[in-house]
Amino acid sequence: MSVIVVGGMIGLGKTSVAELLGRELGSEVFYESVDDNPILPLFYTASKEEIEKHRYPFLLQLYFLDSRFKSIKRALRSNRNVLDRSIYEDWYFAKVNRELGRINDLEFQVYENLANNMLEELEELPKKAPDLMVYLKGSFETVLRRISLRGRDFEQDESLVEYYRYLWKGYDEWLMKYYNQSDVLIVDMDLTDVVNNEEDARKLVEQVKDKLSVLQM
Repeated sequence: MSVIVVGGMIGLGKTSVAELLGRELGSEVFYESVDDNPILPLFYTASKEEIEKHRYPFLLQLYFLDSRFKSIKRALRSNRNVLDRSIYEDWYFAKVNRELGRINDLEFQVYENLANNMLEELEELPKKAPDLMVYLKGSFETVLRRISLRGRDFEQDESLVEYYRYLWKGYDEWLMKYYNQSDVLIVDMDLTDVVNNEEDARKLVEQVKDKLSVLQM
């Protein structure tokens, strides 16, 4: 079996896809730390003044970097794992928050140095990178609709729409320019619903299996 990372914009269904692949491939699933994350709600709900004082975006990036580093180390020690977002994608969020002024230049430098050190440590493992990224993409309308449907209170404020838009518009560019750790399978989530449509779920699993078979030849 192979190590798979599921990536893509907030709200497009990474957790659902990871659960599906884990179940159908008999793999352990490493989930993104959300429900037990003490900083995430503060990141979404804090005022500009509170962000400036407490530096929640920088703290959130460090929190995610730490948890994703632990997950990828565990996952790469086995050939049978699925990750709901991974350390490779984490840098993009830090980059966006720097561009929006939520993380300053010094914080970004500290973050990047730490992230690079972690990635270098992965090179020491017998398996050095995932085999496949399943990348979920979709329209901004689909993103907003699915964020609304999953109903996390701290994600619903209308003031967050422009943050989501900024994050969404650069995601595909990140994939094309910066992600080179594995092959990629792109899934159009405007046309795919693995939760409510069994045929969509079956097709996605078959696509992943077919892709992995080609990679293992």
